[in-house]
Amino acid sequence: MQITFLGTSSGIPTRSRNVSSIALRLPQRAELWLFDCGEGTQHQLLRSDVKVGQLTRIFITHLHGDHIFGLMGLLASCGMAGNVQRVDIYGPSGLSEYLRAGQKYSYTHFSYPIEVHTVSPGVVYEDDEFIVSCGPLKHRVPAVGYRIVEKDRPGRFNVEKAAELGIPSGPIYGKLKRGEDITLPDGRLIRGSDLSAPPEIGRKIVYCTDTVYCDSAVELARGADVLIHEATFAHEDSQLAFDRLHSTSTMAAQVALGAGVKQLIMTHFSPRYAPGNSVVLDDLLQEARAIFPNTQLAYDFLTYEVPRRREQELTKAV
Repeated sequence: MQITFLGTSSGIPTRSRNVSSIALRLPQRAELWLFDCGEGTQHQLLRSDVKVGQLTRIFITHLHGDHIFGLMGLLASCGMAGNVQRVDIYGPSGLSEYLRAGQKYSYTHFSYPIEVHTVSPGVVYEDDEFIVSCGPLKHRVPAVGYRIVEKDRPGRFNVEKAAELGIPSGPIYGKLKRGEDITLPDGRLIRGSDLSAPPEIGRKIVYCTDTVYCDSAVELARGADVLIHEATFAHEDSQLAFDRLHSTSTMAAQVALGAGVKQLIMTHFSPRYAPGNSVVLDDLLQEARAIFPNTQLAYDFLTYEVPRRREQELTKAV
């Protein structure tokens, strides 16, 4: 699982930062999922090494322009390029009407199927490998955060050891791979756990933007490997954050600390903290690290590989 930040500015783009969008690459299944799609996202995709032809799902947090104005353009371009097979889009109520209006008044026809799913708190998508759920955030319009959970996978089965023990291949191997215990014809009890490596624990990614600090964000982020959280304002501008229902750097860090996450990546920065101003983004980073040390700042085209941890590593950590 690999995260690429396509836009890390809030409200408006700057020379170095586009507005909100992140790409989640799933190499094991050659799929690309997008979270938010601000204006210019398709240009950012072209400048990255993300393959837009692998796009299958788009998750929208809310209907403010800096999170959706790139959606129609991206979908139209994918249709003209002819390399996208189908796209499922998830988001709050009103998203379907927005897309229908865009199609109607721009005379756009999509050459591939698109289905819009209106989300509510809980599971919004599940397959054999992943569960995606959403939870409410606190913003000026209805907004949700997303939690992506990779399901646990069994550890590698030791075929060589099984052969040494004289275990016949076939259905018995399948039972042992699943961790079951079996009794051989000669009376020996073979435990599946003795022939398999520890299971690979599924990774968890949480994406929270836009929101002021709220308990529901903490619950959504609980135990995540990576929390991507907005940090529009510095701590000294807390009143602006409360007025506009956005987060400060310290609020993002408090969510990470309260949720017990492994890594915090802050994004969605106000342009007011550009280099040369009295407060810059490094100040926001230091504010957050004073509360939650394992914090970093996102920037456009930052790529982050989500590490996988085995059960034994989790046990040591506890």
